Amino acid sequence: MRRPATLLCLLALPYLLALLAGPVAAPAQAQQRSGRSGAPAREAAKEAPKDASKDATAPADVPAPYDRDLLRMSEIIGALAFLRNLCAAPDAADWPARMKALIDSEGVTPARRDRLAGAYNRGYRGYALTYRVCTPAAHEAAARYVAEGDRLSHALAGRFGG
Repeated sequence: MRRPATLLCLLALPYLLALLAGPVAAPAQAQQRSGRSGAPAREAAKEAPKDASKDATAPADVPAPYDRDLLRMSEIIGALAFLRNLCAAPDAADWPARMKALIDSEGVTPARRDRLAGAYNRGYRGYALTYRVCTPAAHEAAARYVAEGDRLSHALAGRFGG
């Protein structure tokens, strides 16, 4: 007498084979219907595994729960990169380096790197359009951004840090 697990495997085998044979049989059926030579079907069959392997190895671009805060942080860093440089602050060179470190650590996909860099550029350009010389308002804006960035970084580290 056969064991129930073996019987279950034997019953499921035709379904598994049908599932596995389904995608492979599709190019051959398309070739038979069209009446053309097999060259286009073979080329399409060769390209399909390449695309599938790219999708399997590339990390999914699913937004992290902290992405909104991270994009805001990138925007703040961009604004500070412009304002601190404009006002010749001693830490002016630190802000682009901090953004590079953030992109290196959090930019796991090209799309994510683009979003982070885009937020940085928005912050930078927003003040580059308005300020040409360092003013008391520029100092005040930089101080407020430093305070907001400090709060945001502590909140991110507290909620999502290790």
